Amino acid sequence: MVNEIILSSNLAVAPEKIAIFFLLLMIIIIWSGVWKAIALWKSARNKQIAWFVVLCIFNTIGILEILYLAFWQKDKNSAKPAVKEAVKPTKRVAKRK
Repeated sequence: MVNEIILSSNLAVAPEKIAIFFLLLMIIIIWSGVWKAIALWKSARNKQIAWFVVLCIFNTIGILEILYLAFWQKDKNSAKPAVKEAVKPTKRVAKRK
């Protein structure tokens, strides 16, 4: 009787569905890991500690990381101070007559 109840339940899942589930899970893990690595690296390079901590704690399958990179990342040009070109002294050559 117990065997009949176990066999008649719909809890059994086809192996094909399990394989598809694990394939999708691996794709999501890789997708999330790549975006998280890029966002963490950029936030650390820009010294944005709050963003670094938030990105470390929350796992949003890459959504928060993409939003950070698109909207809240510091602009590369504004982070660097303007560098003036050094004026090289010119040699004066005496004219020969």
